[in-house]
Amino acid sequence: MKFFKISDIYIICGVVAVSLFGGVVTGSSMIWYDSLTLPSFTPDGSIIGTVWTLIFILSAISLSRVSRKVKSASDRQFIYLAFVVNGLFNVLWSVMFFGLHLLGPAIFEAGFLGLSVALIIGLLYKHDKIAAGLLVPYVSWVSFATFLTYSVWVLNN
Repeated sequence: MKFFKISDIYIICGVVAVSLFGGVVTGSSMIWYDSLTLPSFTPDGSIIGTVWTLIFILSAISLSRVSRKVKSASDRQFIYLAFVVNGLFNVLWSVMFFGLHLLGPAIFEAGFLGLSVALIIGLLYKHDKIAAGLLVPYVSWVSFATFLTYSVWVLNN
């Protein structure tokens, strides 16, 4: 097995693109965000950034691992598609919450994001249990973020 495959470049570029786009949308709304009433359990921004960085790294490793193990091209393409859809959900939450300030709809969108991660975990589990396990922090964090989004909405309505 090769240590590095050309598909790894695409995976890294995709993960970096999602991360950067979300970061740009988020960063452009920090004045608005700082004006919100936040729950007492809201993590510091540096913690949030660190957690998301780790999640993106684990996601890239997970997809790279499973792309090497799945022999069927159609199964591999379906897994890639699932990750792309998940990336779109990830970006959409940033746009809804930070870009458009739509707190209520962002709660539901965060729920769909979490559901997409859970479905990917189930999809990967039959091919590579470690790849699936690498996404557990992601689904856990998104579950927390969904509750946090709800709490922000409650405090600011």
